[in-house]
Amino acid sequence: MFFDSWEAIGNIMVTGVISYVLLIIFLRVSGKRALSKMNMFDFVVTIALGSLLATILLDNNTPLLNGITAVGLLLLLQFIVSWLTVRWEAARNLIKGSPEALYENGTFREEAMRRTRVHRTEMLQSVRERGVASLEQVEAIVLESNGDISVVKKTTRSMWRMHSMM
Repeated sequence: MFFDSWEAIGNIMVTGVISYVLLIIFLRVSGKRALSKMNMFDFVVTIALGSLLATILLDNNTPLLNGITAVGLLLLLQFIVSWLTVRWEAARNLIKGSPEALYENGTFREEAMRRTRVHRTEMLQSVRERGVASLEQVEAIVLESNGDISVVKKTTRSMWRMHSMM
């Protein structure tokens, strides 16, 4: 159906504006952490927030206060989990994981690559994106806990040492 009623359209507009303003306020109160680079947990919370906002806007059977309570609860839980991960290493490892070295000292770590499902071509792409011409210039390639691939370049000193040994 293309059109239900003007009342439904008005309801969506009023609910949308209120939900949007309250979501901005909730996000502002929960801090910059809620909007930082996402790890897996942050990604799930973001998807859930989007789903909740869509439900608040489009489901006539969901009262605005119920939806806002759900958004507030989700952001509160994210705050609690973030608080725990900052203060408790076991929680941090469980929720965020830890960085994984995929390449070190001239050697690809095949087991780590299999476990993290990262192919050599992805790592080489990351090396090229950082303007590094050769793996000889790379100390390590690390899969970060947020899914980014970091390239650690060899320092001038370590490269000088390597050339002086030859």
